[in-house]
Amino acid sequence: MNANLLLVEDDPTLLRVLSDTFHAKNYRVTTASDGEKALEAGLNQKFDIIILDVMLPFVNGYEICRYLRAENVETPIIFLTAKSEESDILLGLGLGGDDYLAKPFSIKELLARIEAVLRRTGPAEKEQNNMTVCFGDFELDQFSHKLRNKDGTPVKLSPKEYDLLAFLIQHSGEALSRQKIMDSVWGYDSRVTFRSIDRFITTLRKKIELETGRHIETIREFGYRFKV
Repeated sequence: MNANLLLVEDDPTLLRVLSDTFHAKNYRVTTASDGEKALEAGLNQKFDIIILDVMLPFVNGYEICRYLRAENVETPIIFLTAKSEESDILLGLGLGGDDYLAKPFSIKELLARIEAVLRRTGPAEKEQNNMTVCFGDFELDQFSHKLRNKDGTPVKLSPKEYDLLAFLIQHSGEALSRQKIMDSVWGYDSRVTFRSIDRFITTLRKKIELETGRHIETIREFGYRFKV
């Protein structure tokens, strides 16, 4: 696949195993074993994806993600962590993470998650989605993954908020169940629940709606419908 990957893990055994596996899959791998080195690499080098442990020396994974996003580094991030509570998952995704895998995990599943994220964010996908969709006082640029209001001011979205909004717009007018939204936006075997979907919808509404239901209509006991 030849993607450029940053692997951040402080467990030397797991770091070696994952690094060897990624090399065998033809990824170009850069490794870091603490938060300071990871942050330096993430800011100064170009990567296609970052595999980021949460519990790290010096700077934890959440803070690394927060800082990278604040510096407009949009490299996709998959969190690896022993924490699997819903609150931890939502924190990581809310800070700008693209996926979340709890330890212990299957290496095959991690590889599948990486490939799925790279398909969504790779050049071919960007070219395919080179279009702007206007709704209400907003426009969504699917090439740059940016949401702007009518004055052209960017509206800050986390990667998952963008994915959710783009999916709703692409299926505008359809009645979408929570299950379909979860499967399509978060992928298989996700630990995100229907309640998590509702929370993301609530956060998204605060950013694009002056009145609840203007764009995202709630279908009681089923899901949601987007109205352009």
